[in-house]
Amino acid sequence: MIQSVVILLWLGLCALQDMRQRQIANSLTLGGALLALIYLLWMGLTWLGAPASEGGWAFAVALLLTLPGYALGRFGAGDVKLLAALALASSLDVLLWSLIGAAVFQGAWVLISQRLSARREASAPGVSTKQPYAPFLLTGFALYWFWIH
Repeated sequence: MIQSVVILLWLGLCALQDMRQRQIANSLTLGGALLALIYLLWMGLTWLGAPASEGGWAFAVALLLTLPGYALGRFGAGDVKLLAALALASSLDVLLWSLIGAAVFQGAWVLISQRLSARREASAPGVSTKQPYAPFLLTGFALYWFWIH
């Protein structure tokens, strides 16, 4: 229980920074991944209590799903590191359900924002037009935690 709250808080910090700056600091992503990896190797379990092999599979799937998006410019490096860290701290089920929830909420957000704005205003130069991904991942994880888990 407390482990899930810690992940919610961590994802919340990542989401807040992603919304404000359109990037996530390495101290949050790589720091979280390093802590999750140390815990995984030390205890033989992920932070959420899954076997180490499950965390390894989740990590591999996270990279498999995000690296092509990064190569195509659809994911930022912070998003890839965030999902890799979440995978090391959880399990394949948690990762996949979080991704599904994130995709549903991101799709809904895009549809709603397109309908609310008749035309898109030009953004200021130097400001990223990419949607922050971490808030949607936070929402997906929270949905998994409250509903499925």
